[in-house]
Amino acid sequence: MAQDMLTQAVQQLKDHKIRVTPQRQIILTYLVTHHNHPSVETIYRELDSQLPNLSLATVYNTLKLFVDLGIVIELQNGDAGTHYDFFGRPHYHVVCENCGKITDVFEPDLSTVEQRAAELSGYLVTGHNMEVYGLCPDCQKLLQVTKTTDLKRLKLSHDQA
Repeated sequence: MAQDMLTQAVQQLKDHKIRVTPQRQIILTYLVTHHNHPSVETIYRELDSQLPNLSLATVYNTLKLFVDLGIVIELQNGDAGTHYDFFGRPHYHVVCENCGKITDVFEPDLSTVEQRAAELSGYLVTGHNMEVYGLCPDCQKLLQVTKTTDLKRLKLSHDQA
């Protein structure tokens, strides 16, 4: 599956007449095979040993290109940094309001969201970005939260109360 997504993404670069350099290839491969929503710095640290001539500027420029082409999306997770996610398979994100961890959720019915939004709004829908907020299992343990009613005392930023 990852190889198919990588092949499609590389073809998308070629379709836009963009050279598939070793740097672009390795960054794209990293994003397709890792679901850690990395920052530029994380990608640079992870790949520097594999490609010694890789620079931080190259990572920034490559990610900007991938975002502009719609191959990758930018995510903000509350740590004041930008993170990146390969979007080859539609999914949404669950974001921990305590630690900022982002988890992918692959929901088969997600494809109907755009169609339903168009029906209800009259818009010509071009895309969507869905995020759900809460506490990850590690933070639930750390903060001793076992049920939804325990969340009131934490005053989270997306709390509806």
